[in-house]
Amino acid sequence: MPLNAGDPGYGSVAAAAAAAAAAGHGLSGSVGASETARLLIPEPEPEPVQTWQPMSKEELEAAAGGPRWRKVRSRLVLLFWLAWLAMLGTSVAIIVKSPRPVATPLQWWQKSLFYQLRPALFMDAQTEGSGGITVVSEQLSYLKSLGIGTLILEGLFHKEASPSDLTAIDESLGTVPQIQHLLTESSKVGLKVVLDFCKLDLFGLRDTEGNNTDVPSGLSATVQYALRFWLEQGVAGFAICDTDAAYSEKTLLEWRDVIKEFSIEEEERIVVVKQTRDFLPNLSTSSSINVTLVEVVMRSILPRTHHLLSAQEVAVAVETHLQKTEGDIWPSWTVGGKVSYDLRKLLLVLMMTLPGTPTVQYGEEISRTQDKEKLKHSALALFNSLSRSRAKEEALLYGSFTFLPFNTTSLSSSNSTLASPSPPPILAFLRSWGCVHFLVLLNIGPEPHALDPAWAPSLPDAGVFVSSTGMDRMGTTSLDTLTLQPQEAIVIKLFEAGSYS
Repeated sequence: MPLNAGDPGYGSVAAAAAAAAAAGHGLSGSVGASETARLLIPEPEPEPVQTWQPMSKEELEAAAGGPRWRKVRSRLVLLFWLAWLAMLGTSVAIIVKSPRPVATPLQWWQKSLFYQLRPALFMDAQTEGSGGITVVSEQLSYLKSLGIGTLILEGLFHKEASPSDLTAIDESLGTVPQIQHLLTESSKVGLKVVLDFCKLDLFGLRDTEGNNTDVPSGLSATVQYALRFWLEQGVAGFAICDTDAAYSEKTLLEWRDVIKEFSIEEEERIVVVKQTRDFLPNLSTSSSINVTLVEVVMRSILPRTHHLLSAQEVAVAVETHLQKTEGDIWPSWTVGGKVSYDLRKLLLVLMMTLPGTPTVQYGEEISRTQDKEKLKHSALALFNSLSRSRAKEEALLYGSFTFLPFNTTSLSSSNSTLASPSPPPILAFLRSWGCVHFLVLLNIGPEPHALDPAWAPSLPDAGVFVSSTGMDRMGTTSLDTLTLQPQEAIVIKLFEAGSYS
């Protein structure tokens, strides 16, 4: 359809140009200029994409060999060695300044394992006419292989022996040359021998009716001669009871003078006192004199009774000893009372892990006549395991002792509860040396018990079994999942989870 050029509503191009010029908009008044103007603004041309290319070998060598890069490399190498030396120096300073446990030098009796035996017991199992001393001599190498370090020979002398008879032994057990041979052989295998004078009338104090008379004012020449006689034969010391007349400050001071004549470095002779009463009578008001006069005090964990002690009585006695603060005298632990076979093995674990010297009595549990098939789970296997651990672990020799109290309500099994505030069936303690910790758990009760994870949050939650009364615990374990069987004792070496290899 043709446009109406004359329509005043639209106007012409020329008129529009003239009007725009008249309005001062600066538009050109010519038709040609209007038609040649661009109506659309073109988009800018895209910039060329810069592509990165790896440097060639020649370019890399040229750049690396420049003075700038040589300077940067030399400074980086210098910075590396300075940082390495700083870390090394800091590590050395931390190690040197860090507090380390210092072991007090232990004497031979503190590191040893005592073994009490009566040579007369060996005669019962031997052919007639064979002396007990001879049989003991034949057992020396075997006893040493078990880790035993000291023999305490009991019953060598007649109970009615006078001081003049102390250089001779009971004829039924053997002769003096036989015991001299035993002392020589024991020295060869590295065993010490202590003679038991307990309950002997060393001073001839008994009258014709068997009653004790007044204690003499000093050590008689006859007793001094007997002491020197046995010390010359190689005896490592003597044992007496706290009820003997010889247990007095004046007498022991004279004993000390005699013993010093035969004591040399690493071969010091000792006096052992067997404690038979609840409290050891004080020798003097000065504790230093007490330590000088007596090296070892042999204590019983259980009270001595004629009947088998119940688990409750054992728990009371053990807990009492664990919480008791010992004096300066070095203790030596023995079972003492009568208990069942399972509790005796539990107490063996206790004695071998407590601070002090364990003292084991002769019994079939470490006899080499046992059936080999039963050896694995016997007390002999347990004894071997404990003696080896005690010999090689510093924490069981030098380590500190920490009693760990239990909450009885948190350690009951799912099928039983403890209704009374009686002593807990589970007892525990730590032996620690530096960063090494040994946890000893004793379940004295007749029920299995699981450990509460919240029992001791400060302890590492993982460990490895060292020994157990059943000899059936091996490998690693977690305290959160550990369950103790009835009348079971366990020794665990603790470590942080993931740090054991």
